[in-house]
Amino acid sequence: MRIFVLAAVSSLALAACGMQGQDNKQEGDPVANSDSGRDYGYETYGDDNLADTMASNDDRYRNEIGADAGGEQAQPSELPDAEERPIMQAQVVLDRVGFGPGVIDGKMGMSTENALRGFQEANDLEITGKLDEATKSALADWERIPATRVVTIPASWGEERYIDMPEDVAEKAKLERLGYASLDERLAERFHTTVEVLKQLNPNGQPATAADIKGPNPQPTPTPDIARPDGQEPSYFQAGQQIRVPNIGGDRIAPGSIEDGNWQRTLASLGVGTEQPEVDRIVVSKAGKTLKAYRGDELVALFTVSSGSSEFPLPIGEWDILGEAYNPPYSYDPEVLGEGEGETYTLAPGPNSPVGVVWIDLSKEHYGIHGTPDPETIGRAQSSGCVRLTNWDAARLAGMVSQSTQVIFEP
Repeated sequence: MRIFVLAAVSSLALAACGMQGQDNKQEGDPVANSDSGRDYGYETYGDDNLADTMASNDDRYRNEIGADAGGEQAQPSELPDAEERPIMQAQVVLDRVGFGPGVIDGKMGMSTENALRGFQEANDLEITGKLDEATKSALADWERIPATRVVTIPASWGEERYIDMPEDVAEKAKLERLGYASLDERLAERFHTTVEVLKQLNPNGQPATAADIKGPNPQPTPTPDIARPDGQEPSYFQAGQQIRVPNIGGDRIAPGSIEDGNWQRTLASLGVGTEQPEVDRIVVSKAGKTLKAYRGDELVALFTVSSGSSEFPLPIGEWDILGEAYNPPYSYDPEVLGEGEGETYTLAPGPNSPVGVVWIDLSKEHYGIHGTPDPETIGRAQSSGCVRLTNWDAARLAGMVSQSTQVIFEP
């Protein structure tokens, strides 16, 4: 992962998307290492992987049932799913190998079809956007990876303060951080899915599990939808609960690879690792609603995007990358956004920021590539001229590009 940040605040003044960023590498916030005794701010998987405790850990993952003939309780990570999920399994594999299917939901849709087209192009297959036999055969190298796994929600997640996001911009401007509104929302983004899908994978708050396995939880599961003590909306899931999630991977954070502690925590919360391919060219297609990343002539990644609108069209042409800002603030200016005159506000950083968790600044003034608080809208809703991705895809892209990466916007 190549780390670079903006050298000057002025280079991030953005009009079309209404965002104003800065070099936000924070003073006095070094990333700890295992020998220093400092706190990472979250429970890490281990000294060799600084992802959170729900990391995929594929080198030790086992597909087989963890119960013996006597019906002994299986370990949570070994509990087989109640059903086969072929489309979700394809989605988690595509997500792992760089062809993002967007929100992982076990359904065929535009983002999954785009991901399949990218995988097919990269593997010299007929480009159909379908999970056809040739594509299934090519994906068979990863058939050992199940569609889902069971994890335990970290205890620290129950200590976080979750704040309902107000609709009014003036009220948002009063918040110190635009963080997650609930543990449920945070969990969904961690596993590149939706709260609805997580509920389907965990009927009655229990992981969907094959009928011949006892359990599935060796400990009682908290009652879903317990009201939060602060009077906010209840969360269906809770800290300490074992749940089934989409089996996303590629989430290893290599020790010493990140200098900014806040950014490391962001990557962990998104399930995004630091081992990303370096790319020298990205191509955004307005018609195809895709961003393709190339290393030489090799297509190594593809993500579905939202790009431009009739009022703020995608600026067709070739551009340079000036830098990146991690967890940037957002400057709301109604006049710049085409909403007429009105009061301006500066909104705090966070995953629910209008530009998400990262801003990749372009040489086209006022334009950039960024994340979103609404991943399910990618490829469907228009943007204010910029290129918008899910937070996890934007964070992953940020680890691929540098100031030498060429950016091409096509019709």
